[in-house]
Amino acid sequence: MSDPEFEAPDPRFSAFVYYQTQAGVMFLGKVANPTNDETSVDLKKAGNVIDNLEMLREKSKGNLNPSEEKLLGVAIEKMRELFVNTSQE
Repeated sequence: MSDPEFEAPDPRFSAFVYYQTQAGVMFLGKVANPTNDETSVDLKKAGNVIDNLEMLREKSKGNLNPSEEKLLGVAIEKMRELFVNTSQE
């Protein structure tokens, strides 16, 4: 049964968060770069992605629906976790 008050994330917002997170995962060496099919770690670029997602959360505070807030929060949390794990390898 679906929740009548559930509001799905704006697809443009979801895509933006997804693409940012995908780039961050690539910079952490977890997926291959599609241009050369190689993996490499660049903690500075991965940190910039996290900073950008955090900035997006701060600047959009009060303008996101609950599902968008959750999507962004999970993306930031998972990126931070991967960043810490990768930086300790």
